[in-house]
Amino acid sequence: MTSSNTLAGGIQPRPVVARLPRYAAGKPPVAVDGLASYKLSSNENPLPPIPAVVEAIANQTDFNRYPDPLSSRLRTALAGFLDVPAEDIVTGAGSLGALNQLLAAFAGRNEDGKPDEVVYAWRSFEAYPISVGLSGAEGVPVPLTNEGRHDLKAMAAAVTARTKVILLCTPNNPTGPALGSAETEAFIRSVPADVVVVIDEAYQEFVREAGAVDGISLYRRYPNVVVLRTFSKAHGLAGLRVGYSVSNPELTQHLRVAATPFAVSQIAETAAIVSLQNYPQVVERVQRLVDERDRVTAGLRSLGWAVPDAQGNFVWLDFGADSADFAELAGTQALSVRAFDGEGVRVSIGEEEANSRFLALCANYTKAPRGS
Repeated sequence: MTSSNTLAGGIQPRPVVARLPRYAAGKPPVAVDGLASYKLSSNENPLPPIPAVVEAIANQTDFNRYPDPLSSRLRTALAGFLDVPAEDIVTGAGSLGALNQLLAAFAGRNEDGKPDEVVYAWRSFEAYPISVGLSGAEGVPVPLTNEGRHDLKAMAAAVTARTKVILLCTPNNPTGPALGSAETEAFIRSVPADVVVVIDEAYQEFVREAGAVDGISLYRRYPNVVVLRTFSKAHGLAGLRVGYSVSNPELTQHLRVAATPFAVSQIAETAAIVSLQNYPQVVERVQRLVDERDRVTAGLRSLGWAVPDAQGNFVWLDFGADSADFAELAGTQALSVRAFDGEGVRVSIGEEEANSRFLALCANYTKAPRGS
């Protein structure tokens, strides 16, 4: 009889798995005596869901039943909120779940054994190369500009006959800048109409830049555009995993085939609906975070530091080789931040005290970000 150790040692995953990067979630802060700890490493909303959502969650009891696989109530609520047909909405476990469904439907390895290509800016959302690789497709990362923006001209030039999907992350995570409406529309017009253009707007509610792209307006005009959004960030429902895509029926018919059954639980669906019903309270909370983001950005720039335009709920510091050093120092102040080794540090906007402590830390740090 084969031992379990021998058996485990002989089992191998698909070759692509060994080549994929590992997703590194933001770490919790280390406890420091005399200091309240703050997690600024995961772009979470530091504010809890609005009271009506908390109450609705507490009153739900039907967990012995499967949820509606189509999330019909939520799709109806979103249809009214966005002024789009409910049939154009497909829900998923967060916007990442919605993205994985999209890749499963439109990008992978073909019957001739050749992979499709998925073009995306880099550095961008950490899960992109993982999701693309697992789909069987080949990722085509295109470097950002020095300002942390998508290089749309270079991305258009990277499109080939094998390109099936393009991912546009706006605001870009982790660097912060948002795409403009005019430049994005020009980009869409410059690529083949049979390539799916995904506008990933996980942080859309935090954008205040005039002229920033609105994915929904582009989906109305271009049948190859898919918009991704989520309730994780602005609505403070990250732990419930509810997101969605919006696209035309020519695409949604295939997305429904690829959708994971029961991906959105009934508790997540109810929470999202109630949050939409009380959206003015969500807007008020988001504005509090935007105000804090602007205070942090202004404070960093007053030090003479170069900081990319921050349109999400985070800021980016291009520390390069000093990234790990800065993150370690932040840990001594009971702050966890997200270091991308050798590249930079992303710091989420947190509670007011956390943001003030972060600014004080920066004021005493002698190594400014590159470009300062």
